[in-house]
Amino acid sequence: MEPTQKKKKSNKVIPIILGLIIIIGGAIGIREYLYFKNHVDTDDAQIDGDISPVVARVGGYVDTILFEENQHVNAGQVLVKLDERDYRIKLEQSLAAQRGATASIGVSQAQIGATTASSSTAKANAEAARVRLWKANQDFTRYSNLIKEGAITQQQFDQAKAERDAAKAAYQAALDQYRSAEGQVGTTRSQLQVTNTGVDQRQADVDFAKLQLSYTTINAPASGIVSKKSIQKGQLIQAGQTLFSVVNDNSLYITANFKETQLEKLRTGQKVHVEVDAFPDEKVDGTVYNFSPATGAKFSLLPPDNATGNFVKVVQRVPVKIKMKADKELMDRLRPGMSVKVSVITD
Repeated sequence: MEPTQKKKKSNKVIPIILGLIIIIGGAIGIREYLYFKNHVDTDDAQIDGDISPVVARVGGYVDTILFEENQHVNAGQVLVKLDERDYRIKLEQSLAAQRGATASIGVSQAQIGATTASSSTAKANAEAARVRLWKANQDFTRYSNLIKEGAITQQQFDQAKAERDAAKAAYQAALDQYRSAEGQVGTTRSQLQVTNTGVDQRQADVDFAKLQLSYTTINAPASGIVSKKSIQKGQLIQAGQTLFSVVNDNSLYITANFKETQLEKLRTGQKVHVEVDAFPDEKVDGTVYNFSPATGAKFSLLPPDNATGNFVKVVQRVPVKIKMKADKELMDRLRPGMSVKVSVITD
């Protein structure tokens, strides 16, 4: 073939290739335009779930571990038992103190009975002394009139006066004794109230000891899979120490971090197509559930401060919670932390 013909042929191929490229590029562009017109995508998303950390409420030595790592457990199932002997002894001490306080109530009630009886006796004695004083006053009055008339001797008058003075002193003494007995009754009743308060305190101590003893048995807070076990049999643990975590059943959802410029089209209740990186061929649907009240940067340990003078505008991302829906077999295989890609249908 002559060079001229080859040149003409090449001149025709290049425009054809360029035309095909333009057509294909235009088709792709139109398709992308139509797609992103009704969809908002992000691959900055992952599966999350409710994870319940199990924390020891009392310290002690681990006696028994009744689960294995990554085992499924049911809510309320006993997982760990601590050595309870120390707490059982404290409970017995509290019960003994409670019995002693209860016995003190009986003693105080008996004292009230005794002091009440003494008060009644003192009251009767005071009444008898009052009567004797009245009689002595009457005799003294009569003897005073008789001594003026010379009907009795001075000795008889002095004896009547002495009996009056003695009866008056006896009455005053009996009256003071009665008042003292009444005060003793009031004091004993106050002591009974104090004793009752002590019994209530001992009951509170017993309840607290029982509660502490119950904490030596550690149960699963929810149904799920146990993970991150950090204890061994015989280990000494402290109150407040995290022992393991439980990933709750049926608590998986997606946290998708959308750019702030993408939020204009997003609404609660919109349908979402989800693609899990670990299972790209499985169908997972979702629904926009709610939006975070602040950007992820604001919830970070060191939130940015744009007032320092070194401001560089960065597009922020807002976490969006998406509920998932898939068959049970797939949901059982999903784990918090898995990466996903989400596409929200906005039309």
